Amino acid sequence: MKRADLPDSDCGIAQALGVIGDWWTFLVVRDIAGGTTRFDGLQRELGVSRRALAERLAKLVEHGVLERRPYSTRPPRHDYVLTAKGEGLLPALIALQDWGVRHVMGDGALTATSENGSAESRRVHELVGRKIPGVLLERHDGELVAPSAPGAWTVLYFFPGAFAPGAQDYPPGWADIPGTTGCTLEALTYASRFADFEAAGATIRGVSTQRPDQLAAFVTHAKLPFPLLSDQNDRLAAGLLLPTFRTAGVDRLKRLTLLVDPGAVVRAVQFPITDPAGSVDEMLALVRDR
Repeated sequence: MKRADLPDSDCGIAQALGVIGDWWTFLVVRDIAGGTTRFDGLQRELGVSRRALAERLAKLVEHGVLERRPYSTRPPRHDYVLTAKGEGLLPALIALQDWGVRHVMGDGALTATSENGSAESRRVHELVGRKIPGVLLERHDGELVAPSAPGAWTVLYFFPGAFAPGAQDYPPGWADIPGTTGCTLEALTYASRFADFEAAGATIRGVSTQRPDQLAAFVTHAKLPFPLLSDQNDRLAAGLLLPTFRTAGVDRLKRLTLLVDPGAVVRAVQFPITDPAGSVDEMLALVRDR
């Protein structure tokens, strides 16, 4: 369908739907963001017919949302990867997931945590055995790095937001949202146990959707011995379908922790976390057991 064929041709929503088309197409983008980039893998994960999948992939390539990268010439085979235009859809995926969890699966309450046994909790725990997507995040010092340390066990903890006094104010109503408080305590507890994690053979990295300069201010304030990474463009959150909440116009990560092996595969999950300091000692015990 061409732009001129659409009703409300000056409306961005109508134009976006002219590209996305249907819910299957959104799920294709979701799975490609998560690292399933080959036709057979997508068809297996989605359970859609090969013809329907081929049509949707071709349309997304035509619109510049995906590009095809050959990985075999005999027979010709391609990976489908998101372009910069395609990555621009990731915040929309996160927003749709958050709306579904909060308003369709939940009671509409704003929360930064979850309940044990909830659908959201089950989805997070299903990350065990999943490989971390091959994205790069900006470290607090500006360097682009993989989320997990290459060739090493990594404790990857996700937090809603940590704020250095005088550098950034807390969002309005922050303390009233269940699960938001405890980020500073969690970071300081990881800092105090840093040598123990190193001795056990694991490194530590924190991740939030804050900007790198905001993370840098907190690292300096808290004197953290480990890096904080910015997922401000939702690339990792969308790739792993991590639980989020939105407040003051910003998508925030709910508090959770992943233990990732040297091959970048998730081996353990902590979620929901109700005791930020206690969860650090629990993760240290998991690292030592492995």
